[in-house]
Amino acid sequence: MMAGNDRAADNVPAQRPMKPRSIVAAASGNVLEWYDFTVYGFLAPVIGRVFFPETSHFAAILSAFAVLAVGYGVRPIGSIIFGHIGDRLGRKPTLIMTVLIMGAGSLGIALLPSYQQIGIAAAVLLVAIRIIQGIAIAGEYPASGVYIVEQADPKRRALTGSWVAVAMILGCVLGASVPALIATLLTEAQMASWGWRVAFLFGTGVAIFSVFMRRHLKESAAMDGVERTGPSPVSQTLRNHWRLLIQMVVLLIPPAILYMLIFVYAASHLTDKMHVSSARALDITSFNLLAMAAILPFYGWLADRLGLRWTYLLGAAATGVFAVPLWTMMFSENLTVVFLGQFLFSLISGVAWALSITVLTMMSPPRLRCSSVAMGYNLSMATFGGATPFLATYLVSRTGDDFTPVYYLMIGVLISLPVIWRLPKLFARAEKG
Repeated sequence: MMAGNDRAADNVPAQRPMKPRSIVAAASGNVLEWYDFTVYGFLAPVIGRVFFPETSHFAAILSAFAVLAVGYGVRPIGSIIFGHIGDRLGRKPTLIMTVLIMGAGSLGIALLPSYQQIGIAAAVLLVAIRIIQGIAIAGEYPASGVYIVEQADPKRRALTGSWVAVAMILGCVLGASVPALIATLLTEAQMASWGWRVAFLFGTGVAIFSVFMRRHLKESAAMDGVERTGPSPVSQTLRNHWRLLIQMVVLLIPPAILYMLIFVYAASHLTDKMHVSSARALDITSFNLLAMAAILPFYGWLADRLGLRWTYLLGAAATGVFAVPLWTMMFSENLTVVFLGQFLFSLISGVAWALSITVLTMMSPPRLRCSSVAMGYNLSMATFGGATPFLATYLVSRTGDDFTPVYYLMIGVLISLPVIWRLPKLFARAEKG
């Protein structure tokens, strides 16, 4: 065990060190996952008008965000399905299946008829596609992250795990830049008519690339000697480690809320309330996502030296302390100030994203790793991630206070602090199984 008892401990054997190509292959599905949901979030105003009866502009946007929340709401179901597959059949089959389903969903949305063409069936089909995608997405991040962390060099485990988050953020960058490029090349009428569909077709291409890369992966060394019979890993996790699942959920509350607030809800606010062009809003967001991606490996490197607990705690504390002033900046009338507010928020939130998959893997019993990480992660994303844009829109509408969402964030930070402090004990407990 390393000094301080909270660094990337040795309860994850690194028997087959990963080559860079394997890391890229394993992480590539996260690019698609976050590309897809970022595109959906940024195009929510257009999607609302295309697939829902526009009784009011607000109702259409709220409906689009509600569908986003539904996709996240079914993630616990996906975590049960793919957690079992990952722990029993292997990490590689999970990685292939999830990316194929996600890619098919992107293609389905791109080809889906509008409300004007088939009526309410358009909204029903959109919800169905998002549900299927949500189930598949639930297995992607846990399986790929566990696969990478399990085989990382113990002395560089947090750094290696941070590349999963880099892939996620790069997916977000693509999700912001592709619609921005399309919006630049097309008129607003063309964008609303068919241009938005091109963005989802691009996601299908990402899925094809990921499948091509992943077909050469070797199975994780952690699967050697794993029992294929007996009680389901999911049932074992729910029965014997339910407290661990609650702690995982709590740990992820701040990054889940913060990401949705600064990159989905705030982007919609810029275009809808401040009348900033979609292309300009996406340019700002793309730059800040790139800045966030660039600093993630540094946070991983730092955690391998200072310890996971202290580095994670620093990020959480910074989020709580600077939340209100940075949110004030993001609601300034000056676009430069808005940019700086989002930029600083991005740097702060990057700490938790860089370390989260390593922390979740280290907290989990080896035999149940995919199941526990999948359920803990997806329960948090479903409860505090996907619902955030909808909840923030609703709260601000009801209270008239633009700061209501940031108060919600600060409560989440306070709740997570005790779990962060206990990380060394959780790692030690996982080592004992």
